[in-house]
Formats: sequence, structure tokens, C-alpha cells
Amino acid sequence: MWKHENNKLTKSFVFKDFIEAFGFMTKVALLAEKHNHHPFWTNVYNKVTIELNTHDAGDIVTDKDHQLAGEIDKIKT
Repeated sequence: MWKHENNKLTKSFVFKDFIEAFGFMTKVALLAEKHNHHPFWTNVYNKVTIELNTHDAGDIVTDKDHQLAGEIDKIKT
């Protein structure tokens, strides 16, 4: 479940290994580019943490973030 805190939508995803996590990140990168809405994220081995907010709206959470979060969830399932 995405958490709305500190003007960001945040969620961590855990995978079986680094390759699976990196594959997920590649899919998210292509999706983000398509939406022209790019996340802040970190990756350590099998864990990817994503933070979303809209920079041009003053670094707050907007519908753009909720839409991208929903699309990201579809990739993971």
C-alpha cells in the first residue's frame, strides 16, 4: 500500500533477488518516461523504494502521482 507522508507517495517493493528488482525498475523507468513523470527511488539488492510527488506543482502529491502509482502497482502484480 502506498503511504502519503511528507508530501510524497511512498512504497517499497521486495523481490526475490537483484535481477528481479532491476527488471522491475526498468519497466517503471519506461512507464515513467511515457508519463513524463519521474520518481525518486532507491534500490538495495532486492528492495526498491519509490517516492512520488509532482515537482512542477510545488513538490506535493497530485493526481499525476496517484495515476503513476496505480500503473506501477500493475507492473508488480
